[in-house]
Amino acid sequence: MKSVNSLRSGIYEDDSVTRQVNRENVLLLGGGRALLMQLAHPKVALGVDEHSDFRTHPIRRLRRTIRMTMAIVFGDRETALSAARAVNRAHADVRGSDYEALDPDLLLWVHATLVDSALVTYETFVKRLPAGERESFYQESKVIGRLLGIPADRFPPTLPDFASYVETVMSEGPVRVSSRARELATQVLRPRLRLLPRPAMMPLEIVTAGLLPETLRTQYGLAWGPRRQLLFRAAVRTLPHMVALTPAVLRVWPRPGRAVSLGGLRTS
Repeated sequence: MKSVNSLRSGIYEDDSVTRQVNRENVLLLGGGRALLMQLAHPKVALGVDEHSDFRTHPIRRLRRTIRMTMAIVFGDRETALSAARAVNRAHADVRGSDYEALDPDLLLWVHATLVDSALVTYETFVKRLPAGERESFYQESKVIGRLLGIPADRFPPTLPDFASYVETVMSEGPVRVSSRARELATQVLRPRLRLLPRPAMMPLEIVTAGLLPETLRTQYGLAWGPRRQLLFRAAVRTLPHMVALTPAVLRVWPRPGRAVSLGGLRTS
């Protein structure tokens, strides 16, 4: 019989690089990047468009992804496994004439966008990780990937192999921004928010464009002139200092050792 401690322990230790990176609130700035990278795969864009309310409520997908990721990363073992099962059940019903969400290739791409975006955003706005920790973050990410249905042999073996995979699928296919993806991207960059006019999202649009790989930024047709580049560089210079000076109570979530509720999923 499992001990209480083993049942309450999560799939990641509290001092793991996965928890170190994912507890930073500033990672939310990379959410738009991850979504645009996902939509750049035509089959992902088609599945999202046909099986969700993305066009009217684009933030919901990002919110669900964050909630499930936090439950898996910071929850106790049962919470993590329950969250993974919920994601897998939802994906089981997503299929069309030319795609299905449980296709290992699509699962790997979506997973890759989250891993790559987390690393890029953390190292842009928090601090650069040592090479060993970057590799550990990637290796640890395979745990989530396997829980979400990616066969172990589909993962690139090392972080350099992973980086090569991401670059190859963007430069040689199948990832290629379609007209559908460009339409959906408008909802990511300037969503309709009840209390905010669309122009108020401009700073987030600039950050998203700046974080996005150049090849996808070009394919999406995102404006990237001298003024926007200057504003993005200013954010890159300023935000890490602000993050470093922000008290942990505001900077990270969840706070270590504190139980929280994530959509009915208890974490500790």
